[in-house]
Amino acid sequence: MRERSCDIAVIGAGTAGLAAFHAARAGGADVVLIEAGPGGTTCARVGCMPSKLLITAGNAAHAARRAGIFGVEAGPVRIDGPAVMARVRRERDHFVAGVLDGVEAIDAEARIDGHARFTGPGTLMVDDHTRVAYRAAVVATGSHPAMPSNLCDLDTLLVNTDTVFELPDLPESLAVLGGGAVGIELAQAMARLGVAVTLFDPGTHLAALRDPGLAAEARRIFGTEITLELGSEVTGGRIDEGRACLTWTGADGAAHSGSFARVLAAIGRPPNLHHLGLDRAGLTLDADGMPDVDPRSLLCAGAPIFLAGDANAERPVLHEASRQGHIAGANAARLIVDGGGSVAAPRRWTNLAMVFTEPQAASVGVPFDPEDTNTLIGNVDFGDQGRARIMAENAGGLRLYADRTGRLTGAEMLGPSCEHLAHLLALAIEDGLSAQTLLDRPFYHPTVEEGLKTALDDIVSQTAKP
Repeated sequence: MRERSCDIAVIGAGTAGLAAFHAARAGGADVVLIEAGPGGTTCARVGCMPSKLLITAGNAAHAARRAGIFGVEAGPVRIDGPAVMARVRRERDHFVAGVLDGVEAIDAEARIDGHARFTGPGTLMVDDHTRVAYRAAVVATGSHPAMPSNLCDLDTLLVNTDTVFELPDLPESLAVLGGGAVGIELAQAMARLGVAVTLFDPGTHLAALRDPGLAAEARRIFGTEITLELGSEVTGGRIDEGRACLTWTGADGAAHSGSFARVLAAIGRPPNLHHLGLDRAGLTLDADGMPDVDPRSLLCAGAPIFLAGDANAERPVLHEASRQGHIAGANAARLIVDGGGSVAAPRRWTNLAMVFTEPQAASVGVPFDPEDTNTLIGNVDFGDQGRARIMAENAGGLRLYADRTGRLTGAEMLGPSCEHLAHLLALAIEDGLSAQTLLDRPFYHPTVEEGLKTALDDIVSQTAKP
Protein backbone atom coordinates (compact mmCIF):
# COMPACT_ATOMS: atom_id res chain seq x y z
CA MET A 1 0.00 0.00 0.00
CA ARG A 2 1.42 3.35 -1.02
CA GLU A 3 1.06 6.26 1.42
CA ARG A 4 0.94 9.88 0.27
CA SER A 5 0.29 13.06 2.22
CA CYS A 6 -0.39 16.45 0.69
CA ASP A 7 -1.84 19.85 1.38
CA ILE A 8 -4.54 19.58 -1.27
CA ALA A 9 -5.99 16.61 -3.15
CA VAL A 10 -7.63 17.50 -6.46
CA ILE A 11 -9.94 14.74 -7.66
CA GLY A 12 -10.47 14.87 -11.41
CA ALA A 13 -8.19 16.08 -14.21
CA GLY A 14 -10.78 17.72 -16.42
CA THR A 15 -11.16 21.43 -17.12
CA ALA A 16 -12.01 22.36 -13.52
CA GLY A 17 -9.57 19.92 -11.95
CA LEU A 18 -6.58 21.05 -14.00
CA ALA A 19 -7.38 24.70 -13.27
CA ALA A 20 -7.67 23.88 -9.56
CA PHE A 21 -4.38 21.98 -9.55
CA HIS A 22 -2.41 24.81 -11.13
CA ALA A 23 -4.08 27.50 -8.98
CA ALA A 24 -3.40 25.59 -5.76
CA ARG A 25 0.19 24.95 -6.74
CA ALA A 26 0.63 28.63 -7.66
CA GLY A 27 -0.63 29.40 -4.15
CA GLY A 28 2.28 27.48 -2.67
CA ALA A 29 0.50 24.24 -1.78
CA ASP A 30 1.71 20.67 -2.16
CA VAL A 31 -0.95 19.31 -4.52
CA VAL A 32 -1.83 15.82 -5.72
CA LEU A 33 -3.95 15.31 -8.85
CA ILE A 34 -6.05 12.13 -8.90
CA GLU A 35 -7.60 11.00 -12.19
CA ALA A 36 -9.70 7.90 -12.88
CA GLY A 37 -9.60 8.24 -16.68
CA PRO A 38 -10.13 8.16 -19.56
CA GLY A 39 -9.10 11.82 -19.28
CA GLY A 40 -9.10 14.51 -21.90
CA THR A 41 -11.97 16.64 -20.45
CA THR A 42 -15.67 16.24 -21.16
CA CYS A 43 -15.50 19.11 -23.64
CA ALA A 44 -12.74 17.67 -25.78
CA ARG A 45 -13.68 13.99 -25.61
CA VAL A 46 -17.48 13.79 -25.62
CA GLY A 47 -18.88 17.32 -25.51
CA CYS A 48 -18.19 20.63 -27.20
CA MET A 49 -15.62 19.51 -29.75
CA PRO A 50 -17.03 16.28 -31.23
CA SER A 51 -20.54 17.73 -31.29
CA LYS A 52 -19.34 20.80 -33.20
CA LEU A 53 -17.49 18.55 -35.64
CA LEU A 54 -20.73 16.68 -36.36
CA ILE A 55 -22.68 19.94 -36.55
CA THR A 56 -20.17 21.39 -39.01
CA ALA A 57 -20.52 18.35 -41.26
CA GLY A 58 -24.30 18.68 -41.20
CA ASN A 59 -24.14 22.39 -41.97
CA ALA A 60 -21.83 21.73 -44.93
CA ALA A 61 -24.38 19.33 -46.40
CA HIS A 62 -27.20 21.78 -45.76
CA ALA A 63 -25.29 24.66 -47.37
CA ALA A 64 -24.71 22.59 -50.49
CA ARG A 65 -28.40 21.67 -50.74
CA ARG A 66 -29.59 25.28 -50.41
CA ALA A 67 -26.94 26.85 -52.64
CA GLY A 68 -29.58 27.21 -55.36
CA ILE A 69 -31.02 30.15 -53.40
CA PHE A 70 -27.97 32.12 -54.53
CA GLY A 71 -28.00 30.83 -58.12
CA VAL A 72 -25.33 28.25 -57.37
CA GLU A 73 -26.10 24.65 -58.34
CA ALA A 74 -23.98 22.20 -56.36
CA GLY A 75 -25.58 19.02 -57.66
CA PRO A 76 -26.87 16.09 -55.60
CA VAL A 77 -25.35 15.89 -52.13
CA ARG A 78 -23.97 12.47 -51.15
CA ILE A 79 -23.24 11.74 -47.51
CA ASP A 80 -20.42 9.30 -46.69
CA GLY A 81 -21.47 8.32 -43.19
CA PRO A 82 -18.33 6.38 -42.21
CA ALA A 83 -16.16 9.26 -43.44
CA VAL A 84 -18.19 11.78 -41.44
CA MET A 85 -17.86 9.79 -38.23
CA ALA A 86 -14.19 9.00 -38.86
CA ARG A 87 -13.36 12.70 -39.15
CA VAL A 88 -15.32 13.46 -35.98
CA ARG A 89 -13.22 10.93 -34.07
CA ARG A 90 -9.93 11.87 -35.73
CA GLU A 91 -10.25 15.56 -34.92
CA ARG A 92 -11.71 14.77 -31.50
CA ASP A 93 -8.66 12.67 -30.72
CA HIS A 94 -6.43 15.59 -31.71
CA PHE A 95 -8.10 17.83 -29.13
CA VAL A 96 -8.00 15.12 -26.47
CA ALA A 97 -4.30 14.51 -27.12
CA GLY A 98 -3.57 18.16 -26.44
CA VAL A 99 -5.21 17.90 -23.02
CA LEU A 100 -3.45 14.65 -22.18
CA ASP A 101 -0.10 16.16 -23.13
CA GLY A 102 -0.76 18.89 -20.57
CA VAL A 103 -1.51 16.33 -17.88
CA GLU A 104 1.59 14.31 -18.73
CA ALA A 105 3.68 17.45 -18.34
CA ILE A 106 2.81 17.47 -14.62
CA ASP A 107 5.52 15.73 -12.60
CA ALA A 108 4.71 12.09 -11.90
CA GLU A 109 4.95 12.47 -8.11
CA ALA A 110 2.02 14.88 -8.22
CA ARG A 111 -0.25 12.50 -10.16
CA ILE A 112 -2.12 9.38 -9.04
CA ASP A 113 -4.18 7.25 -11.44
CA GLY A 114 -7.33 5.62 -10.13
CA HIS A 115 -10.76 6.14 -8.56
CA ALA A 116 -10.72 8.16 -5.35
CA ARG A 117 -13.12 7.65 -2.45
CA PHE A 118 -13.17 9.37 0.92
CA THR A 119 -12.55 7.11 3.91
CA GLY A 120 -12.84 9.77 6.59
CA PRO A 121 -12.18 13.45 7.26
CA GLY A 122 -8.77 14.16 5.75
CA THR A 123 -8.23 10.73 4.21
CA LEU A 124 -9.07 9.02 0.96
CA MET A 125 -8.19 5.86 -0.95
CA VAL A 126 -7.29 5.63 -4.63
CA ASP A 127 -8.51 2.22 -5.81
CA ASP A 128 -6.76 -0.22 -3.47
CA HIS A 129 -3.22 0.96 -4.05
CA THR A 130 -2.76 4.42 -2.48
CA ARG A 131 -3.87 5.99 0.79
CA VAL A 132 -3.84 9.81 0.69
CA ALA A 133 -3.89 12.14 3.69
CA TYR A 134 -4.98 15.65 2.72
CA ARG A 135 -5.69 18.94 4.48
CA ALA A 136 -8.15 20.23 1.87
CA ALA A 137 -9.68 18.73 -1.26
CA VAL A 138 -11.15 19.94 -4.53
CA VAL A 139 -13.75 17.64 -6.08
CA ALA A 140 -13.88 18.16 -9.85
CA THR A 141 -15.15 14.79 -10.98
CA GLY A 142 -17.35 16.02 -13.82
CA SER A 143 -20.62 14.46 -14.92
CA HIS A 144 -22.07 11.52 -16.83
CA PRO A 145 -24.98 11.19 -19.27
CA ALA A 146 -28.32 10.29 -17.72
CA MET A 147 -29.98 7.22 -19.17
CA PRO A 148 -33.73 6.45 -19.27
CA SER A 149 -34.35 3.52 -16.95
CA ASN A 150 -37.36 2.32 -18.95
CA LEU A 151 -35.32 1.74 -22.12
CA CYS A 152 -32.70 -0.67 -20.78
CA ASP A 153 -34.02 -3.43 -23.05
CA LEU A 154 -32.72 -1.53 -26.09
CA ASP A 155 -29.18 -2.59 -25.22
CA THR A 156 -26.64 -1.19 -27.73
CA LEU A 157 -29.35 0.44 -29.86
CA LEU A 158 -29.58 3.06 -27.09
CA VAL A 159 -26.66 5.49 -27.21
CA ASN A 160 -25.97 8.59 -25.18
CA THR A 161 -24.14 11.86 -25.69
CA ASP A 162 -20.84 10.15 -24.81
CA THR A 163 -21.16 7.09 -27.03
CA VAL A 164 -22.92 8.52 -30.09
CA PHE A 165 -19.61 9.69 -31.53
CA GLU A 166 -18.32 6.11 -31.56
CA LEU A 167 -20.95 4.99 -34.09
CA PRO A 168 -19.12 3.64 -37.17
CA ASP A 169 -21.77 5.01 -39.52
CA LEU A 170 -24.76 7.31 -39.50
CA PRO A 171 -28.02 5.52 -38.65
CA GLU A 172 -30.86 5.46 -41.14
CA SER A 173 -33.21 6.83 -38.47
CA LEU A 174 -32.79 8.22 -34.97
CA ALA A 175 -35.03 8.98 -32.02
CA VAL A 176 -33.55 11.78 -29.91
CA LEU A 177 -34.76 12.01 -26.31
CA GLY A 178 -34.45 15.58 -25.05
CA GLY A 179 -34.83 18.95 -26.74
CA GLY A 180 -32.27 20.89 -24.72
CA ALA A 181 -29.06 22.33 -26.10
CA VAL A 182 -27.29 19.04 -26.86
CA GLY A 183 -30.41 17.21 -28.00
CA ILE A 184 -31.48 19.79 -30.57
CA GLU A 185 -27.90 20.33 -31.78
CA LEU A 186 -27.33 16.65 -32.50
CA ALA A 187 -30.85 16.17 -33.85
CA GLN A 188 -30.41 18.91 -36.46
CA ALA A 189 -26.88 17.77 -37.35
CA MET A 190 -28.06 14.20 -37.94
CA ALA A 191 -31.08 15.37 -39.94
CA ARG A 192 -28.86 17.45 -42.21
CA LEU A 193 -26.68 14.39 -42.76
CA GLY A 194 -29.65 12.47 -44.12
CA VAL A 195 -30.85 10.74 -40.96
CA ALA A 196 -34.62 10.65 -40.37
CA VAL A 197 -34.82 12.23 -36.91
CA THR A 198 -37.70 12.30 -34.44
CA LEU A 199 -37.19 14.35 -31.28
CA PHE A 200 -39.11 13.64 -28.07
CA ASP A 201 -39.41 16.00 -25.12
CA PRO A 202 -42.01 16.27 -22.35
CA GLY A 203 -41.87 20.06 -22.60
CA THR A 204 -42.76 22.39 -25.44
CA HIS A 205 -39.68 24.64 -25.53
CA LEU A 206 -36.59 23.75 -27.55
CA ALA A 207 -32.97 24.84 -27.05
CA ALA A 208 -33.74 26.04 -23.49
CA LEU A 209 -35.57 29.10 -24.86
CA ARG A 210 -37.97 30.58 -22.30
CA ASP A 211 -39.54 33.43 -24.24
CA PRO A 212 -42.86 32.13 -25.64
CA GLY A 213 -42.46 33.92 -28.97
CA LEU A 214 -38.95 32.66 -29.55
CA ALA A 215 -39.94 29.17 -28.40
CA ALA A 216 -42.77 29.11 -30.95
CA GLU A 217 -40.40 30.29 -33.68
CA ALA A 218 -37.93 27.55 -32.73
CA ARG A 219 -40.65 24.91 -33.05
CA ARG A 220 -41.57 26.26 -36.48
CA ILE A 221 -38.00 26.41 -37.77
CA PHE A 222 -36.68 23.12 -36.40
CA GLY A 223 -39.91 21.37 -37.28
CA THR A 224 -39.07 21.79 -40.98
CA GLU A 225 -36.08 19.44 -40.57
CA ILE A 226 -37.01 17.25 -37.61
CA THR A 227 -40.19 15.43 -36.62
CA LEU A 228 -41.07 16.99 -33.27
CA GLU A 229 -42.94 15.04 -30.59
CA LEU A 230 -43.14 17.77 -27.96
CA GLY A 231 -45.28 17.37 -24.87
CA SER A 232 -44.77 13.62 -25.18
CA GLU A 233 -43.61 10.93 -22.77
CA VAL A 234 -41.68 7.89 -23.98
CA THR A 235 -43.16 4.99 -22.04
CA GLY A 236 -41.10 2.01 -23.16
CA GLY A 237 -38.91 0.35 -25.74
CA ARG A 238 -37.92 -3.07 -27.06
CA ILE A 239 -35.85 -4.54 -29.86
CA ASP A 240 -37.74 -6.02 -32.80
CA GLU A 241 -35.87 -7.37 -35.82
CA GLY A 242 -32.78 -5.38 -34.96
CA ARG A 243 -34.58 -2.06 -34.53
CA ALA A 244 -35.60 -0.01 -31.51
CA CYS A 245 -39.37 0.07 -31.12
CA LEU A 246 -40.55 2.89 -28.88
CA THR A 247 -43.94 3.58 -27.36
CA TRP A 248 -44.98 7.02 -26.21
CA THR A 249 -47.91 9.08 -25.08
CA GLY A 250 -48.32 12.10 -27.30
CA ALA A 251 -49.34 15.63 -26.41
CA ASP A 252 -52.86 14.58 -27.41
CA GLY A 253 -52.87 11.89 -24.72
CA ALA A 254 -53.02 9.10 -27.29
CA ALA A 255 -50.67 6.11 -27.39
CA HIS A 256 -48.18 5.96 -30.26
CA SER A 257 -45.37 3.68 -31.40
CA GLY A 258 -42.51 3.85 -33.87
CA SER A 259 -39.42 2.02 -35.04
CA PHE A 260 -35.91 3.52 -35.20
CA ALA A 261 -32.43 2.33 -36.08
CA ARG A 262 -31.00 4.01 -32.97
CA VAL A 263 -32.15 5.97 -29.92
CA LEU A 264 -30.05 8.83 -28.52
CA ALA A 265 -30.55 9.85 -24.89
CA ALA A 266 -29.80 13.56 -24.40
CA ILE A 267 -31.61 14.09 -21.10
CA GLY A 268 -28.94 15.75 -19.00
CA ARG A 269 -25.69 15.05 -17.19
CA PRO A 270 -25.83 14.39 -13.41
CA PRO A 271 -22.64 15.04 -11.42
CA ASN A 272 -20.20 12.21 -10.67
CA LEU A 273 -20.50 12.20 -6.88
CA HIS A 274 -22.20 8.95 -5.96
CA HIS A 275 -19.00 6.88 -5.67
CA LEU A 276 -16.96 9.35 -3.61
CA GLY A 277 -18.32 8.79 -0.10
CA LEU A 278 -18.61 12.52 0.59
CA ASP A 279 -20.53 11.82 3.78
CA ARG A 280 -17.48 10.03 5.19
CA ALA A 281 -15.49 13.22 4.63
CA GLY A 282 -17.80 15.10 7.01
CA LEU A 283 -20.32 16.54 4.56
CA THR A 284 -24.09 16.42 4.96
CA LEU A 285 -25.78 15.39 1.71
CA ASP A 286 -29.28 16.14 0.47
CA ALA A 287 -31.66 13.60 -1.06
CA ASP A 288 -29.82 13.86 -4.38
CA GLY A 289 -26.44 13.25 -2.79
CA MET A 290 -25.35 16.89 -3.09
CA PRO A 291 -23.53 18.75 -0.31
CA ASP A 292 -24.28 22.36 0.63
CA VAL A 293 -21.91 24.41 -1.56
CA ASP A 294 -21.34 28.15 -1.54
CA PRO A 295 -21.84 29.10 -5.22
CA ARG A 296 -19.17 31.80 -5.06
CA SER A 297 -16.35 30.42 -2.91
CA LEU A 298 -17.26 26.81 -3.86
CA LEU A 299 -16.52 25.72 -0.27
CA CYS A 300 -18.76 22.97 1.10
CA ALA A 301 -20.37 23.39 4.50
CA GLY A 302 -18.86 21.09 7.11
CA ALA A 303 -15.40 20.28 5.72
CA PRO A 304 -12.49 21.88 3.81
CA ILE A 305 -13.76 20.48 0.52
CA PHE A 306 -14.49 22.50 -2.61
CA LEU A 307 -16.78 21.46 -5.46
CA ALA A 308 -15.97 22.80 -8.93
CA GLY A 309 -17.08 22.39 -12.53
CA ASP A 310 -19.78 19.98 -13.67
CA ALA A 311 -19.53 18.22 -10.30
CA ASN A 312 -21.56 20.98 -8.64
CA ALA A 313 -24.22 20.97 -11.41
CA GLU A 314 -24.41 24.77 -11.40
CA ARG A 315 -23.17 25.96 -14.81
CA PRO A 316 -21.86 23.00 -16.81
CA VAL A 317 -19.96 24.92 -19.50
CA LEU A 318 -16.21 25.10 -20.05
CA HIS A 319 -15.51 28.75 -19.26
CA GLU A 320 -17.35 28.44 -15.95
CA ALA A 321 -15.63 25.15 -15.09
CA SER A 322 -12.23 26.70 -15.72
CA ARG A 323 -12.99 29.73 -13.57
CA GLN A 324 -14.52 27.63 -10.81
CA GLY A 325 -11.49 25.36 -10.79
CA HIS A 326 -9.20 28.35 -10.39
CA ILE A 327 -11.34 29.77 -7.57
CA ALA A 328 -11.51 26.42 -5.76
CA GLY A 329 -7.80 25.72 -6.08
CA ALA A 330 -6.77 29.20 -4.99
CA ASN A 331 -9.19 29.10 -2.05
CA ALA A 332 -7.94 25.70 -0.95
CA ALA A 333 -4.40 27.10 -0.93
CA ARG A 334 -5.55 30.08 1.12
CA LEU A 335 -7.02 27.77 3.74
CA ILE A 336 -3.86 25.71 4.04
CA VAL A 337 -0.87 27.87 3.12
CA ASP A 338 -2.22 31.02 4.74
CA GLY A 339 -3.02 29.18 7.96
CA GLY A 340 -6.80 29.19 7.73
CA GLY A 341 -7.14 32.46 5.87
CA SER A 342 -10.53 33.54 4.60
CA VAL A 343 -11.60 32.27 1.20
CA ALA A 344 -12.42 34.55 -1.72
CA ALA A 345 -16.01 34.72 -2.94
CA PRO A 346 -15.82 36.58 -6.26
CA ARG A 347 -18.97 37.77 -7.96
CA ARG A 348 -20.27 35.24 -10.43
CA TRP A 349 -19.88 35.98 -14.11
CA THR A 350 -22.86 36.96 -16.21
CA ASN A 351 -24.59 33.77 -17.30
CA LEU A 352 -23.82 32.89 -20.93
CA ALA A 353 -25.23 29.86 -22.74
CA MET A 354 -25.30 29.00 -26.43
CA VAL A 355 -26.87 26.42 -28.72
CA PHE A 356 -25.02 25.84 -32.00
CA THR A 357 -27.94 25.03 -34.23
CA GLU A 358 -28.92 26.97 -37.35
CA PRO A 359 -30.33 29.38 -36.42
CA GLN A 360 -28.28 29.62 -33.25
CA ALA A 361 -29.87 30.18 -29.85
CA ALA A 362 -28.37 31.90 -26.83
CA SER A 363 -29.26 33.32 -23.44
CA VAL A 364 -27.34 35.93 -21.48
CA GLY A 365 -27.70 37.23 -17.94
CA VAL A 366 -31.04 37.21 -16.13
CA PRO A 367 -33.49 34.89 -17.93
CA PHE A 368 -36.99 35.71 -19.13
CA ASP A 369 -39.56 35.75 -16.33
CA PRO A 370 -43.23 36.10 -17.35
CA GLU A 371 -44.12 37.26 -13.81
CA ASP A 372 -41.62 40.14 -13.80
CA THR A 373 -43.37 43.43 -14.59
CA ASN A 374 -40.37 45.63 -13.81
CA THR A 375 -38.20 44.49 -16.70
CA LEU A 376 -38.12 46.43 -19.95
CA ILE A 377 -38.02 44.30 -23.11
CA GLY A 378 -36.49 45.39 -26.40
CA ASN A 379 -37.26 43.40 -29.54
CA VAL A 380 -35.50 42.57 -32.79
CA ASP A 381 -37.09 40.59 -35.61
CA PHE A 382 -34.43 39.02 -37.83
CA GLY A 383 -37.01 38.44 -40.57
CA ASP A 384 -36.08 41.66 -42.37
CA GLN A 385 -32.66 42.40 -40.87
CA GLY A 386 -30.27 43.43 -43.63
CA ARG A 387 -27.31 41.09 -43.17
CA ALA A 388 -29.61 38.21 -42.22
CA ARG A 389 -31.47 38.64 -45.54
CA ILE A 390 -28.20 38.77 -47.46
CA MET A 391 -27.25 35.38 -46.00
CA ALA A 392 -30.80 34.05 -46.45
CA GLU A 393 -30.84 33.36 -42.72
CA ASN A 394 -33.54 35.89 -41.89
CA ALA A 395 -35.50 34.05 -39.22
CA GLY A 396 -35.83 34.32 -35.47
CA GLY A 397 -35.54 37.26 -33.14
CA LEU A 398 -33.91 38.75 -30.07
CA ARG A 399 -35.33 39.86 -26.73
CA LEU A 400 -33.22 42.29 -24.75
CA TYR A 401 -33.92 42.87 -21.04
CA ALA A 402 -33.15 45.91 -18.89
CA ASP A 403 -34.22 47.37 -15.56
CA ARG A 404 -36.31 50.55 -15.33
CA THR A 405 -33.20 52.74 -15.54
CA GLY A 406 -32.15 51.11 -18.80
CA ARG A 407 -29.30 49.05 -17.33
CA LEU A 408 -28.98 45.86 -19.37
CA THR A 409 -29.74 42.69 -17.42
CA GLY A 410 -30.19 39.86 -19.92
CA ALA A 411 -31.15 38.67 -23.37
CA GLU A 412 -32.51 35.67 -25.21
CA MET A 413 -32.16 35.13 -28.93
CA LEU A 414 -32.71 32.80 -31.86
CA GLY A 415 -31.10 33.78 -35.13
CA PRO A 416 -27.93 34.14 -37.21
CA SER A 417 -24.60 34.88 -35.51
CA CYS A 418 -26.10 34.66 -32.04
CA GLU A 419 -22.78 33.46 -30.63
CA HIS A 420 -21.33 36.91 -31.43
CA LEU A 421 -24.35 38.89 -30.27
CA ALA A 422 -24.41 36.93 -27.01
CA HIS A 423 -20.74 37.59 -26.32
CA LEU A 424 -21.17 41.30 -26.99
CA LEU A 425 -24.14 41.49 -24.63
CA ALA A 426 -22.43 39.39 -21.94
CA LEU A 427 -19.54 41.87 -21.87
CA ALA A 428 -21.96 44.81 -21.77
CA ILE A 429 -23.99 43.30 -18.91
CA GLU A 430 -20.83 42.29 -17.03
CA ASP A 431 -19.64 45.91 -17.21
CA GLY A 432 -23.02 47.28 -16.09
CA LEU A 433 -23.73 49.18 -19.30
CA SER A 434 -27.06 50.81 -20.03
CA ALA A 435 -28.90 50.50 -23.32
CA GLN A 436 -28.11 54.16 -24.04
CA THR A 437 -24.38 53.66 -23.41
CA LEU A 438 -24.16 50.61 -25.66
CA LEU A 439 -26.20 52.38 -28.32
CA ASP A 440 -23.53 55.10 -28.34
CA ARG A 441 -20.94 52.62 -29.63
CA PRO A 442 -19.94 51.80 -33.23
CA PHE A 443 -22.02 49.20 -35.08
CA TYR A 444 -20.60 48.39 -38.50
CA HIS A 445 -22.89 48.15 -41.55
CA PRO A 446 -24.01 45.64 -42.72
CA THR A 447 -23.64 43.20 -39.81
CA VAL A 448 -26.06 41.14 -37.78
CA GLU A 449 -24.77 43.04 -34.73
CA GLU A 450 -26.23 46.17 -36.30
CA GLY A 451 -29.67 44.71 -35.70
CA LEU A 452 -29.06 44.97 -31.97
CA LYS A 453 -29.53 48.73 -32.28
CA THR A 454 -33.25 48.16 -32.84
CA ALA A 455 -33.62 46.44 -29.46
CA LEU A 456 -31.46 49.06 -27.74
CA ASP A 457 -33.61 51.85 -29.22
CA ASP A 458 -36.67 49.98 -27.99
CA ILE A 459 -35.27 49.87 -24.43
CA VAL A 460 -34.22 53.53 -24.48
CA SER A 461 -37.70 54.60 -25.59
CA GLN A 462 -39.18 52.87 -22.51
CA THR A 463 -36.59 54.04 -19.99
CA ALA A 464 -37.88 56.17 -17.15
CA LYS A 465 -36.81 59.76 -17.69
CA PRO A 466 -35.43 61.77 -14.74
